[in-house]
Amino acid sequence: MSNKLTLLLMIFLICLMILFIYVYLSDDTPKETTWEFHEDIEAAGWNLDALEQARRYYESINSTAVMVIYEGKVLLSWGEVTEPTNAHSVRKSFLSALFGIELEKGTFHLEETLSDFGINDHTPLTDIEKSAYLADLLRSSSGVYLPAGEESWGMRRARPTRGTHLPGTYYYYNNWDFNVLGTIYNEGTDSDLFEDFYEQIARPIGMEDFELSHTEYKYENRRSQHPSYLFRMSARDFARFGQLYLQEGEWEGEQIIPKEWIERSTSHHASVPNNTLFDYGYLWWVATESPFHDLQMYSAVGRYGQSIDIIPALDLVFVNRVNSNSWMFPFTRSSVNDLQRLQLLQLIIDAKRSDS
Repeated sequence: MSNKLTLLLMIFLICLMILFIYVYLSDDTPKETTWEFHEDIEAAGWNLDALEQARRYYESINSTAVMVIYEGKVLLSWGEVTEPTNAHSVRKSFLSALFGIELEKGTFHLEETLSDFGINDHTPLTDIEKSAYLADLLRSSSGVYLPAGEESWGMRRARPTRGTHLPGTYYYYNNWDFNVLGTIYNEGTDSDLFEDFYEQIARPIGMEDFELSHTEYKYENRRSQHPSYLFRMSARDFARFGQLYLQEGEWEGEQIIPKEWIERSTSHHASVPNNTLFDYGYLWWVATESPFHDLQMYSAVGRYGQSIDIIPALDLVFVNRVNSNSWMFPFTRSSVNDLQRLQLLQLIIDAKRSDS
């Protein structure tokens, strides 16, 4: 046997050992929770057979956790709901909440420009690019098309040629905008967005698994001087954040996020080319097609199938997670696409309708 083949075999055996330890020797002790649960799902108006059909579909796709909160209580909880995993682009909706708090204080104004904030990058911005408003960045329409951290191959390929669109005139899902918003927040508040999220949102609403050690600034200086701000969070803490929005920013008598900002940020602000399901708000996705538009749904969505879908018309929060933490993720599990996620959500909604 060649040395190369022997090395590959050893690597394979080590990987199997790591997987064995992770699956079989991890602590499976159930964690306590302050969430209330519906004790009688049928009495709450849901059809058990239809929910079982939804569960079978859930088990046929690659989701690793699902939670549904109905009327403020847990209706169902499937999979590893306490595991803090990469939130991916759901992080952007977390930052939207922080901006809402600071906009009400007067720390920022939507009409302030990149020039006002003193923003630049390795490649200097033009005067036209510097004229982009804060509102343009929040709706991913800055017109600045420079390399950015956490920018996927597909995003790089789709990035428009620099200077092809004026600020505020064209939507492009742009990590440069999103990362610069993190820089603007930290410099404008003279604070840290992770600490502010923890103190102003996570603690007041009782997130049970989130810790500051689950956050990270990712610097990719070859691309941009503006780092990505990454969160790891559990499904049940995703659900807390969704419930906070469903309650219009209020939690146990305290207004955590301004009600006006929640309404404004989850409304249509940019049309998304080639997307028949959603338009874009201020770092939130807004449903445009029936039945979800009719249910007033808006969503925080991340790569591989992460989502917090908020449905005010049903008093419901739906959370879907795909655990991508492991470096083995691309080899052991694939993503859940939007159509699969929404099909699962539709099956759950149908379970309510069929029993009404």
